[in-house]
Amino acid sequence: MRELVGTARRWLAEGRNGYLARPVTEQGFGPRDPAGAVLVDARGECVGSLYRGVFDAELVAEAAAMGAGDTARVCEVSVGGAEAVEAKLTCGGRAEVLLQPLARIPAEWWELLDAGQGAALVTRLNEAADRAVSEVVRAVDTPADDAARRAGELLRTRRPGRDALYGGSGLVLVEAYPSAPQVVIGGSGELAEIIARQAGLLEWGAVTVGSAAEAEKVLSAHRDAACLVLLSHEPEFDVPALRTALALGIPYVGALGSRRTTARRREGLLAAGVTEAELARVHGPIGLDLGARTPQETALAICAEILGVLGGRDGGGLRDSDRPLRGERRGRPVGRAARRSVPALGEHIG
Repeated sequence: MRELVGTARRWLAEGRNGYLARPVTEQGFGPRDPAGAVLVDARGECVGSLYRGVFDAELVAEAAAMGAGDTARVCEVSVGGAEAVEAKLTCGGRAEVLLQPLARIPAEWWELLDAGQGAALVTRLNEAADRAVSEVVRAVDTPADDAARRAGELLRTRRPGRDALYGGSGLVLVEAYPSAPQVVIGGSGELAEIIARQAGLLEWGAVTVGSAAEAEKVLSAHRDAACLVLLSHEPEFDVPALRTALALGIPYVGALGSRRTTARRREGLLAAGVTEAELARVHGPIGLDLGARTPQETALAICAEILGVLGGRDGGGLRDSDRPLRGERRGRPVGRAARRSVPALGEHIG
């Protein structure tokens, strides 16, 4: 959604009747952008990406049907078969998409996204799903209710995500957009360069540091999104850098090295006053056990472990898990589907 900031601000300045559209519940589609959203207006212009644009025409029509005083509209969309193939979607799917007038989205939301800061948007719909009120939640805010607590949980994953909570007064959509992970690579060389490139593929930031002092400076500046990948084996570098990362509460702390080097670092950290509980947060030897041998494979294993830790996953195979795939948000229908009692979104679409 960050890529929509400029357009949203321009449309607001022009007084254009634009609408922000994003999914509330969804099923199918295969791998997709968890932050997918699109701006539409009644004239037919669409900016952004949601399901590769296959529903843009429907969303434009829904936007045109909204009255001047409407604050929300939830529409059902679905695609399957040849149409999904033509749109280059992995598979078909269905979703309920929420449209809100841009004027009803807090200006602070666009300001925080533009600044690259982590924030969540909590949108509360009434039971009929035709009225909505949105508010901004920051990671530093004290949660006042379940929605704010869920926003904080999503922000702490350091990955964009959405969730839908159901209460007696209606649905609450929680959308979190943390600061992008910043991989702080302690040490140089071929592996450091490949890790930085791998991070770039994931649209993460990456910076290489050459000393403990430099590591402390960068980690402190990005403590809400930093991930330390320590490659250096120098005691005057690795132990102080690891200690700093643990003290700052950096969400991912990993260190490359043999089991002997890992044991040496452990003794050094204990001598520096690090507790056993803090030591348990260090991923060393670093990376998932993928059988990596080459620098490229090792970089993949390291970034995969970071991804798993930030997402609260252990890196096991999907076939051995019954958790939702790719963050699917299944649930009972929200809008007109609920009133017509059609099948729930959890049903399979081929």
